[in-house]
Amino acid sequence: MTRRVRRIAVRGIALATLLATVASCGLLGGKEQAAPTPDANGKVEKAKITLGVLPILDVASVHVAKKKGYFAAEGLEVELKTIQGGAQAIPGLISKELDMTFGNWVSFFAAQSKDAAKAVDGLKLIADGYQAKPDMFLILAAGDSAIKSPKDLAGKTIAINTFKNIAELTAKATLEAANVDPKSVTFKEMPFPDMQAAVANKTVDAAFMVEPFITKAQRTAGQVKILDAASGPTDNIPIAGFATSGQFAKENPKTVAAFQRAIAKGQADAVDRPTVEPLLVEYAKVDKETAALVHFGAFPTTLDATRLQRVPQLMQRYGLLDKEFDVKPMLIQPSGS
Repeated sequence: MTRRVRRIAVRGIALATLLATVASCGLLGGKEQAAPTPDANGKVEKAKITLGVLPILDVASVHVAKKKGYFAAEGLEVELKTIQGGAQAIPGLISKELDMTFGNWVSFFAAQSKDAAKAVDGLKLIADGYQAKPDMFLILAAGDSAIKSPKDLAGKTIAINTFKNIAELTAKATLEAANVDPKSVTFKEMPFPDMQAAVANKTVDAAFMVEPFITKAQRTAGQVKILDAASGPTDNIPIAGFATSGQFAKENPKTVAAFQRAIAKGQADAVDRPTVEPLLVEYAKVDKETAALVHFGAFPTTLDATRLQRVPQLMQRYGLLDKEFDVKPMLIQPSGS
């Protein structure tokens, strides 16, 4: 081979190497290389899961994760099923109508303490969901009602979404802090969307509401705040999160891990109002003006046993638990935690 031919061959090899490198980076307009799958050991065990949710602000992270493709990126198709509350969700996990569910901590801890989900190896907590901030957990009354302060709630009927849940617990704690005997109050169970009308037509005297129903009732019906149930002894209290059965977690560890990764991203993004407000209009069926005024709680991105332990301590004080309860055995921490 002549010297000139050798130079051309060397240049050709160098050019080919350069082109291959550039192409692999997607800089030639070709298709980029696929990102490595989050699970190096293979696909999730169950690609389509059914998740229990409520039509409230607390689950904004779920809708963010669906909208932004976080679940899809983890190989999950998430079907949402509307529930009334955490207490209703637990039978769904036991019957396997639900694979995972959003629900309040009180219902989960009460059920676990009574072995209510023993048939499916108990309940496991897989992600935190929502934590209290001021004005997002309110007892409201009609604007023309004689109820003007917490003390006026004595002897009255208050709507809550389900019995023996976070609403009942925080209501009792803050009523007592306001020198009102919680035993003097009657709680009436009904879905959140029905509460505004129930207050207006005097089916109940007041209602324990969450967002976006608080803002809607204040804007469209002139209902007024009587008591902030996330204040004093319940300030910053953990409210709710995501759970599955022990059986599902054992049989589908990759699915659970994939859900945890996706929902963590959704939780991080749910604090952004411009992201969440249009989603509220869609899934909670409220107008844009209401969505723009709702009070946000916090969306924790980690499962913290110390933080969650506040809930069973308060439950024991108000008779929702008859013994000490440790939350740690229920937690399934995300990989690497």
